[in-house]
Amino acid sequence: MKKEAHLTGKDLMDMVQLRPQDVGKYSIVPGPRERMEAVCKKLENPVKNFSFMEYTMFTGNFQGTKVTTINGGRFAADTSITTEILCNAQTKVMLRLGSCGALREDIKVGDLVVATTAIKGDGVTQYYVDKNYVPTADKKLTDQLVEVAKTNLMGNNIHIGPCWTTDAILRETREHVGNAIQQGAIAVDMVSSAFLTICKMYNIPAAVILAVSDNVITGEMGFMNPDYYMTEASTVDTAFKLIKKLEGK
Repeated sequence: MKKEAHLTGKDLMDMVQLRPQDVGKYSIVPGPRERMEAVCKKLENPVKNFSFMEYTMFTGNFQGTKVTTINGGRFAADTSITTEILCNAQTKVMLRLGSCGALREDIKVGDLVVATTAIKGDGVTQYYVDKNYVPTADKKLTDQLVEVAKTNLMGNNIHIGPCWTTDAILRETREHVGNAIQQGAIAVDMVSSAFLTICKMYNIPAAVILAVSDNVITGEMGFMNPDYYMTEASTVDTAFKLIKKLEGK
């Protein structure tokens, strides 16, 4: 190899012709494009920063504050790419809006989970950190997120704790799920460990809020449940209310 790494986050940023002045102070990072489009609807004059492969980034204004959003990926591998781009572009605060499966019977479809830490079950983080590293959300930002979420519950319950991240959605077996629960996990997703790890490496405060789409313990599947979609929409509202609070508006 002629260089230390074949590609870096900075290389990717340059490839899509993104500059630090192009991105907002806050970046809202949902997984699917549909959720990103819901974020864009709350921005004034959103401008497309780039569209590359399956990912599209927009930046606009929210009550005078510059905000960026991107469909950051559904899995740890693609999320690591978009997170690297945003971190290299020097955004200041990162908010992840995702979905998760509950790992406790009392957590229902349509509830909210705010992840404090992540248990690494993905294939990305091992290339960034050692096995003992614990991906951790920024405490101050997370406390503020919880405070805002509680005032924006819309009938939802909110649960706070560790989230297990795995790449293998079809291998959420009793053994693997039980191991995650023993480590304290209250929910499972496919993104948070990579997202939090990379943000921490760049010293960018990050927080994660997740809408509960199913319950792994009871077997309940809520992907077509209106409660889930209402909660998904509430995460977008919560993100903007958090920005408003952080900006003192």
